[in-house]
Amino acid sequence: MDKARVISLFIGVVRAKSFSQAAVEAGLTPQAVSKAVRQLEEHLGVRLFHRTTRSLSLTEEGLRLFELSNPGLRLLDEALDQVRNSRLEADGLIRVVAPMSIGAAVIIPLLPEFQRRYPGVHFDVQLDDHFTDLVESKIDVGFRAGNPPERNLVSRKLGEIVLVPCATPGYLAQHGMPRTVEDLQRHRCTGFRHPSTGRLMQWELQMDGATVYQEMPAVASFNTVEGELTAVLSGLGIGQLPVFMIEAELANGALVPLLPRTVSSNNGVFMYYQQRTLMPLRVRHFIDFVAERAPLRLAAQHGLLPAA
Repeated sequence: MDKARVISLFIGVVRAKSFSQAAVEAGLTPQAVSKAVRQLEEHLGVRLFHRTTRSLSLTEEGLRLFELSNPGLRLLDEALDQVRNSRLEADGLIRVVAPMSIGAAVIIPLLPEFQRRYPGVHFDVQLDDHFTDLVESKIDVGFRAGNPPERNLVSRKLGEIVLVPCATPGYLAQHGMPRTVEDLQRHRCTGFRHPSTGRLMQWELQMDGATVYQEMPAVASFNTVEGELTAVLSGLGIGQLPVFMIEAELANGALVPLLPRTVSSNNGVFMYYQQRTLMPLRVRHFIDFVAERAPLRLAAQHGLLPAA
């Protein structure tokens, strides 16, 4: 027996003072409501109603059950109404996960503008380079680089990741300017080690209209893009870095882009989330806002590079 269901029907009968009216309000037949109440009486071992063809009244035990259970059901109804109404409110918590590089350079800078629009929203942001299961981690919106998630999720491409070889003016003054990919292989290069697999990633280059993956001898490798960027800025060597992370350094001359014909943009930045049905309004607003603003931020990186 579904105790919550039969008690709810019992209270409905008491309030309506009629099995028939309670059945209409519950979307059931009078027979189904009567059967549920009989089940409850049999379970309790007492009669709850005095029934005649013309009247319906509570027994003493029925009155006691109504007085004890009605406040609880009212609280439950209020709780359900509050949760239902929260879907229509733009206030509350949004949980976000993103790789460290994308989160710091693309997503976090958008949060102040969003919160100016919706000051009742606050965020829990997790920066993690590993793929995060939204359901298991109770995340509302995730971001990742590379390819879209191959899972039962909605994914939207926000833009491309432009990868460019670059170095400091000091490094180039000491070691010379590479003119070809073959020159690059004779230089001091840095490498990125995938945080999940530990594998040293090949450089992704455009050569003669095709994408080529090239092994580069690394004088140092890093498992975060932030670490590799710091090494390149210190003059350690030439690194292939995403332009969205080095906008300021390219603009102020701290880094010099190299070999513009080899610049690659095959990988993307993706936003992913569960189906939009039953999604809180604040999360829908955030998804639409990021879909509008992040592509503009990512597209701006193309203007920072010299023509190929």
